[in-house]
Amino acid sequence: MIIRKMIPSDVAAIAELEKVCFSDPWSADSIAYELVNPLSYWLVAELDGIVAGYVGSQSVLDAADMMNIAVAPNYRKRGIGQALVNALTDYLSKNNVIALLLEVRVSNGPAISMYEKLGFQQVGKRPNYYRNPREDALILRKELRK
Repeated sequence: MIIRKMIPSDVAAIAELEKVCFSDPWSADSIAYELVNPLSYWLVAELDGIVAGYVGSQSVLDAADMMNIAVAPNYRKRGIGQALVNALTDYLSKNNVIALLLEVRVSNGPAISMYEKLGFQQVGKRPNYYRNPREDALILRKELRK
């Protein structure tokens, strides 16, 4: 597996993963904008030339928000999501970001478990944050500097 920075030719594959993985997917145009957004940093996990997963973040001052993360269903349970989060936190910590925050559906047990294993802690809850279906989000935070 190769984890690398997102490039323009990845946009279509990421847009397809968005459709497969989420009920409210980002458009290809929204994903493409992240390539030119100076606040954004996106990574892809590539296996045999295929984009198997991705993670995206936006940083403002010394804090970052994980915007999106997904792994293709046929590539799950191989540590790809964990590798993407670790690569992202490594990059952010080397670039003066002290904390990474994210929202996760309260029903997404596998993701919550992974985040807790990686050192994220719940710091809040957003009622009705998600739509399709409507659901609360947990707000998780990881300190990148001790």
